Amino acid sequence: MAPAGARETGAGRGGPPRYHAPMSRSHSPPADLFAGNHSDALKPLAERMRPRSLDEIVGQQRLVGPDKALRRALEAGKIHSMVLWGPPGCGKTTLALLVARYADADFRAISAVLSGLPDVRKALAEAEINFAQGRRTVLFVDEVHRFNKTQQDAFLPHIEKGVILFIGATTENPSFELNSALLSRCRVHVLEPLSTDDIIAALRRALADAERGLGELQLQVGDEALDSIAQAADGDVRRALTLLEIAAELAGDHVIDNATLSQVLADRTRRFDKMGEQFYDQISALHKSVRSSDPDAAVYWLCRMLDGGVDPLYLARRMTRMAVEDVGLAEPRAWRMALDAWDTYERLGSPEGELGLAQLAIWLAIAPKSNAAYMAYNTARAAIREGGTLEVPMHLRNAPTRLMKDLGYGKGYQYDHDAEGGIALDQQCLPDALAGSVFYEPVERGLEIQLKEKLDALRSSRSRARRDPAARS
Repeated sequence: MAPAGARETGAGRGGPPRYHAPMSRSHSPPADLFAGNHSDALKPLAERMRPRSLDEIVGQQRLVGPDKALRRALEAGKIHSMVLWGPPGCGKTTLALLVARYADADFRAISAVLSGLPDVRKALAEAEINFAQGRRTVLFVDEVHRFNKTQQDAFLPHIEKGVILFIGATTENPSFELNSALLSRCRVHVLEPLSTDDIIAALRRALADAERGLGELQLQVGDEALDSIAQAADGDVRRALTLLEIAAELAGDHVIDNATLSQVLADRTRRFDKMGEQFYDQISALHKSVRSSDPDAAVYWLCRMLDGGVDPLYLARRMTRMAVEDVGLAEPRAWRMALDAWDTYERLGSPEGELGLAQLAIWLAIAPKSNAAYMAYNTARAAIREGGTLEVPMHLRNAPTRLMKDLGYGKGYQYDHDAEGGIALDQQCLPDALAGSVFYEPVERGLEIQLKEKLDALRSSRSRARRDPAARS
């Protein structure tokens, strides 16, 4: 229920929150969103079935379920500026509308895709007039991450003074896309993709509702059909209702059967955003699956990214990095196999070349792992940053001229091939300040087991030879 004094909607109750007429290039909701009239029949099913109260929201129970903090705040009329972060069709716009309703505030919506700074200024000027008259304004900015820093900064003084209750909606990570000044003035609420059960509940409600939904058609839809629609919606309730509406239009004898669904769901797609949050999450999942030696997860995430339209050559490059960083010298063939898979894709293209990438992902996951070379590289770089410009030991310097030889360049250098065993054990190759430093420490996996045995023995012999020249052998 709405808080006392708030305007409630529906038959026999007070009117809906007041809405301004849409600005040019904006997408403000119609004034009769929560009240039925003759234009409802012209709206898409997803718009007609938009929840009118918190109780009608499916999913998002972590935020608006019974006794949750956000729900209590809304029902008490204690509204704060916020950023709603979540995938398409999870209820961001609906929640913004309900905030306005429960706050008994005017609602103004602009789209960062279609609106510019003049539109923002116009909306803020109207909010100033409302504020002077003792009326609150909820300013909803859809796709707020598309506004640049200057446009985002325009909201700040108005949020601080309370002129507007700011609600930004974004599908992108706010910490990357919104400036810190705006984030500091808003609370970020994370909305999740709707579950299959949540979407089925919304579909059943639409099928049963004769006023706003498809109840008058008395459609016959089986549980499997509803599950197929919900699965195809991929967490997006708006997409699910759109698919149901299309199926209802194609249904013969008011029955939505498999033949109808095969037409409606023929072009189902998965959610993916190239170079966005999901992109980076999925490439991270692929890399970490390889590192965790899970070939099933590795090939799954590879296919998910290919399905989303990622450039296969990007994946080839990233898996080459995995071969160097995470497999390393535990299985040196990984590097060569990664380059071969890369070359295979460039020669074959799609879809044949993608099989080579899949085989690479599986093989990298199964291969023994070592980041010892990667860690040695990082440790050596850190030593350089901390140690500065250390001189090359005199005996290692090149001496192409007589003067350089007279200065001692190359003096005392031992040619290892002439030494017993092919190694001059007491010859120091690091700068004096780093003598005895260890950067590369092999792990006991794969080929590095043998490398470790050899290197441990070699380092032990070097240590003895430096302490006792007679022990060089």
